[in-house]
Amino acid sequence: MDRLSSTTILPDTFQGTRDDFSMQMELLWGQIKAPLVVPLLRLAVVICLIMSLMLFIERVYMGIVILLVKLFGRKPERRYKWEPIKDDVELGNSAYPMVLVQIPMYNEREVYQLSIGAACGLSWPSDRIIIQVLDDSTDPTIKDLVELECQRWASKGISIKYEIRDNRNGYKAGALKEGMKRSYVKQCDFVVIFDADFQPEPDFLWRTIPFLVHNPELALVQARWKFVNADECLMTRMQEMSLDYHFTVEQEVGSSTYAFFGFNGTAGVWRIAALNEAGGWKDRTTVEDMDLAVRASLKGWKFLYLGSLKVKNELPSTLKAYRYQQHRWSCGPANLFRKMVKEIITNKKVSSWKKVHVIYSFFVVRKIVAHVVTFIFYCVVLPATVLVPEVEVAKWGAVYIPSIITILNAVGTPRSLHLLVFWILFENVMSLHRTKATFIGLLEAGRVNEWIVTEKLGDTLKAKAATKTPRKPRFRFGERLHLLELGVGAYLFFCGCYDVVFGKNHYFIYLYAQAIAFFIMGFGYVGTIVPNS
Repeated sequence: MDRLSSTTILPDTFQGTRDDFSMQMELLWGQIKAPLVVPLLRLAVVICLIMSLMLFIERVYMGIVILLVKLFGRKPERRYKWEPIKDDVELGNSAYPMVLVQIPMYNEREVYQLSIGAACGLSWPSDRIIIQVLDDSTDPTIKDLVELECQRWASKGISIKYEIRDNRNGYKAGALKEGMKRSYVKQCDFVVIFDADFQPEPDFLWRTIPFLVHNPELALVQARWKFVNADECLMTRMQEMSLDYHFTVEQEVGSSTYAFFGFNGTAGVWRIAALNEAGGWKDRTTVEDMDLAVRASLKGWKFLYLGSLKVKNELPSTLKAYRYQQHRWSCGPANLFRKMVKEIITNKKVSSWKKVHVIYSFFVVRKIVAHVVTFIFYCVVLPATVLVPEVEVAKWGAVYIPSIITILNAVGTPRSLHLLVFWILFENVMSLHRTKATFIGLLEAGRVNEWIVTEKLGDTLKAKAATKTPRKPRFRFGERLHLLELGVGAYLFFCGCYDVVFGKNHYFIYLYAQAIAFFIMGFGYVGTIVPNS
């Protein structure tokens, strides 16, 4: 009987232990909440609201500029002199400038034929153009295929050079720099750069080169990107919305107001004299294109963006490839800002207004604040106010400003307005990776110079579309699990549950949606379970 009675007492003992633990936790929370948690959270809210205002003002300003550009028709042909290059009977083809076309490659099995074929198909006097294929491939089979393709076009009378090097130092920047050292480049006036998945139309040079010929202050003419696989899945649709805003608004505003914007690394034409004066290609960051653009701008050169000229290319169609790309695109600018901010401030060739634009608008707001506030405010601080009701967030900061910013971001892709909610969730999840990469760049930490070439599929995309075979999601726990995303998802889900139980701020639907998005992305599943029909 004694043993039986002792066994019946055990559950009550455990219950008492749990109650004691709960009471201790509540007591501890009560002790640190008022003097520590509440002040820190209020400070975080204020900082986030300030960053939100910075982003809001920048978005509204760019929206007004774009509206004025559209209303008053400030087309590039009106702002800069443009007229077709005329034939000269005496000079013949020498009246046309010599153009170098560079195609950097790295194990591009799926797209090498497309890119080389498109470059060789450019309309320009055949003796005034040189195609330079810079092959950094490490796969011997692919190197042989690329070389054979170059030989095939050479046999048709195309001036094409196949260049390789013994190492991959500097990655893309190193390859481009090495290519510019060739003796035949000295006779060239302009250099055009196309990444391996870019396919320009035949009239690309006829539409860009005249701007550089007739306007000696111009260093760069940048074309817009056109995405051939935007409809492949929900993830590519989300990417299209983000990049369309960049090209429709950010690049256009920079070109129209300051004649400065970040070179996109491809689908652009550089004046070689400007490139050399700026110091050529440097591999000190993973955004060698932006690095060159900032240095050339500080030398007084101007840039022109042609939104009407579109070059076909491919979006990353796997989550893994997209993450690597976004890490490079977020880490690189932050690291470049760290390296160049002093040089920008002390520069004497450009106006103070342009310096403010480059430092504040171009770097601080767009490359740092935009990533940090999206994650810290919407994914950490705002959910935390559910747990700490003493801290309130003004409705204008929690609802109105985010809504206006979101609508302004969506204007670049009207066809995807119905996907706006998915885009918000997708961007908030990706803001975690971008914020992490931004701090890595600012602090120059471990992965600051990580460079992983974005996977390209080329004709494989067409084959997929033709077969229309339903894709089965593959899930490998060890490969796909992303603990940080899952941790944030769990945190948001807990905040949502707390909001439902205690009815604090009524954010629970938003929190649940965010949590689900983080869970999906944490398992790397979104690109395979939501293909477009």
